[in-house]
Amino acid sequence: MSERPKFEVVDRRKIKAEEEKASQQQPAPAATAAPSEPAAGPRLVVNEPRSEAPEETEPPAGEPSLGSELPPPPSAKETREQKAAYDASAQRLEDLIRAQNPAADPQPPVGFEHLVQQLYLTAMLQMGAGTQEGQRPRVDIVGARTTVDLLGILAEKTKGNLTSAEDRMLQSVLFEARMAFLELTNMMTMQPMPPVPPAKK
Repeated sequence: MSERPKFEVVDRRKIKAEEEKASQQQPAPAATAAPSEPAAGPRLVVNEPRSEAPEETEPPAGEPSLGSELPPPPSAKETREQKAAYDASAQRLEDLIRAQNPAADPQPPVGFEHLVQQLYLTAMLQMGAGTQEGQRPRVDIVGARTTVDLLGILAEKTKGNLTSAEDRMLQSVLFEARMAFLELTNMMTMQPMPPVPPAKK
């Protein structure tokens, strides 16, 4: 069985430059000096004390534990500042687009239906939908399965937290995506399998 791909989460918050600069300029007294450790990367700025996180429970069997691989969550202040900066940047982009296209309507706010539609569209494109006439469809059946599974996870994790219209839309999209996947895989499995090449002696 192939190993699962590993990934690294990079913490993109501010670097504590002032403390690093001060520690480089002022050597510690010889009596209390501890063995120096190399500064091997960015250090986080602590803007406000964080409340102690509740003890983590063991994940259910079969689910990977990501707690040890993730950086600590951002504080409420960091989240507010980042959201304000993001909104300001998005507004500048919107103003730039409107300046280039004065007749264009403003972009509607992104909602839950956009997420569902994006996943559905991605799954259908991975299954070859939208191929121009006369061209051979390019099918990514493994990617399509992953995207359909993501829709299923979304339906499971949002159960009881959606409006009736949102739930109806999600269930309909999930049904259509699964049916398209079934039809495509049935077509693929009914085709004769290519002959196995003879083993080299």
